[in-house]
Amino acid sequence: MKNAIIVIDTKEQILNIAERLFAEKGFAGTSLRNVIREAGVNIAAVHYHFGSKEELFVAVLRRVARQCIELQLQQLAKYENLPEPPLVENILEAFFAPPLRVISQMGEAGMIRAQFMGRCRGEPLPIQQLANKEFDESTQRFLDILQRALPDQTRTELQWKLDMAIAILIRTLNQVGQSGKLITGGSAEEVEIAIARLVKFVAQGMA
Repeated sequence: MKNAIIVIDTKEQILNIAERLFAEKGFAGTSLRNVIREAGVNIAAVHYHFGSKEELFVAVLRRVARQCIELQLQQLAKYENLPEPPLVENILEAFFAPPLRVISQMGEAGMIRAQFMGRCRGEPLPIQQLANKEFDESTQRFLDILQRALPDQTRTELQWKLDMAIAILIRTLNQVGQSGKLITGGSAEEVEIAIARLVKFVAQGMA
């Protein structure tokens, strides 16, 4: 049992350090040697748990995406089975609120998480595609419900508009990651005000 705990701690330590380095330096600027040195582990531990730098990046991405997506889809599920089409504002709140609320509660770790999420979308195309793959299922769920709320718009139009909403979220996360001044460490009321502003702004463009 004791050995199992040590293994779990080592894996989490590697993931935490890798997330920070990928956030700060990007995929190309981060080497396994950097991760090994800062995590205080040997190369065998990294290869045992992750194999390669790309697999380590995917593991970090998957951990970040899973938490965000689970919360988004929990909130979205409240509107998916309603007999009437939901309000666009409700859909956008389900999209924006979970990642921003979680990050605001994480303190310094939230700034790293925000910076990592923001940088993923600015990476070269092959790395962006890894991120897109992790978020694809939730993206399709949001597009499906947006189609119900805005039936006169084509799937292509909604895809373009959702891409713009994602860009706005990433821009917000980038600012949080770089300065920590927007929502991390702020009061719950300030976070909700920021979410409401984003929802209002993007809803007008969606409509």
